Amino acid sequence: MGSSNKKVIAISGSPKKNGNTDKLIQWFSEGAAGLGAQVTVLRASELKSSVAGCQSCRACQKKEEYGCVFKDDVAEALLGMNEADVIVMATPLYFFAMSSQLKAVVDRMFSLYKWDNDKNTMETKLKGKTLVLLASAYEDAGLKELEAPFRLTADYTGMIYKSMLVPNAGVSGDITKRPDVRGRAVALGAQAVTGR
Repeated sequence: MGSSNKKVIAISGSPKKNGNTDKLIQWFSEGAAGLGAQVTVLRASELKSSVAGCQSCRACQKKEEYGCVFKDDVAEALLGMNEADVIVMATPLYFFAMSSQLKAVVDRMFSLYKWDNDKNTMETKLKGKTLVLLASAYEDAGLKELEAPFRLTADYTGMIYKSMLVPNAGVSGDITKRPDVRGRAVALGAQAVTGR
């Protein structure tokens, strides 16, 4: 099938281990790693943070390097996004949105962009990378709303966007009862690193 030397960073937004979100990441990773990609998986709930989300201090805009000025695990994860070819965001549906654990990381992605308001320009190292959303919901409601900010971010940034939304996934761990989902997730992992 060929091989890939791509780097993948996956951020799990679920505070639960071995639940539906973890399974989606595991299966996606199988597809990517099976083609030689290097996959790093981080749990948002385990990243030590010195601040509660983005502080809107804009100090990141005053330095030449891309990245958050608050030095903690989240800042390291953001630097990992700069180095990755594929960025995976995985989350359960919580009140028609991503989990708060993941949102705290996503908001600090502000530091990975440089804006010049006078020239009306934006630059980022994320341009051209692939952004993948893996999301599941207990029932068939809310996933399109959850997806909107990820799709908008990819469009705005100039990223390739892929998603796998799994309605009716059931309670934590029930997704393993859906063999169709495993196959789709593995295939998406392969597609993400081959660009197909």
